[in-house]
This record gives sequence, C-alpha cells and structure tokens, in this order.
Amino acid sequence: MAAVREEGVRTGVSEVDEVLARLGEPDGAGAERWAEVYEDVHARLAATLAALDRG
Repeated sequence: MAAVREEGVRTGVSEVDEVLARLGEPDGAGAERWAEVYEDVHARLAATLAALDRG
C-alpha cells in the first residue's frame, strides 16, 4: 500500500517510485515542460507494467 509523505507517494517498488519522483520536476515550469515529463512518466510506467506481464 502506498504511503503519502512530504516528498511524494511511495509504492515500495523502486522503479515506480523513481518514475513518480519525476512528477515534481517541472514545478513552476510552463505547460510544454509538464507535457514532456508526463509523456516520459507514462511511457516508463507502461514499460514497467509490460515487463511485469512478461514475467
């Protein structure tokens, strides 16, 4: 179960936690930077899920 802390959400899965940490990077940046980060996070999480499916 995820725990909410000041630094963000922790899942207990290091690969996922590292990806989610990226969501704080564009604070104060424009929409273009946010889109770049969200696209990267989405792709990395999708790859992690696909790897789990493979096994």
